Amino acid sequence: MDDDESATESREPTTDRQADERLEGVPDWDDEYVDRVSDRLLHNYDLEKEYTVDGERFTLYGRMDLVSKKQFLHPALSIAEHESTEHLFVRRVDRVDDRTLDRFVDLGERLADEWIEPTEEHFATAFTFVAIAPSIPDSIRERVAEFDGRTMLKYGFHGHYEINLAVVAPDSTDLVASDNADVATAFRLWEPIESDEPGLLGRLSRRLRK
Repeated sequence: MDDDESATESREPTTDRQADERLEGVPDWDDEYVDRVSDRLLHNYDLEKEYTVDGERFTLYGRMDLVSKKQFLHPALSIAEHESTEHLFVRRVDRVDDRTLDRFVDLGERLADEWIEPTEEHFATAFTFVAIAPSIPDSIRERVAEFDGRTMLKYGFHGHYEINLAVVAPDSTDLVASDNADVATAFRLWEPIESDEPGLLGRLSRRLRK
């Protein structure tokens, strides 16, 4: 049998015990909107409150790690293990403008240099920045919707990283996100997550493997 035909892709499931431990470690936010968003994220992300990195402070930080591998008939015979990570940074702001987005993009580039270890096992790292604002100016909506922040590492041999942007105005039930910011679904509290839709983790997993 051809190797490609017999190979399957797998990911280690989260155990009930691990889920319980994660729930116990989730902080409470003094912000009803962020707190409700965290309820949608906590099963897939490790969450932190009032997170500071490189001089920038964020209301919420989340990290999700995925390991995918191809295996031949038996888990002991696995090859091509790939690691993917998403870093989520959320900040509530009084207003959002080009300077806000520029700071997010610049920080993402710096963190890519500092945090990513370029190896053959590294497949993808995403830095997703979400601004919670009173409103979304038209110029910002256009820029975010058209933003593409993917960068290949060593022509793709060491995977890639991407910077994603999203802006949400909860009071006016308005949101705009760049193409790959799948986590934006969790910020649309005015829309239910349909049970027949692929889960957030599943969508992120498939997208990070592209």
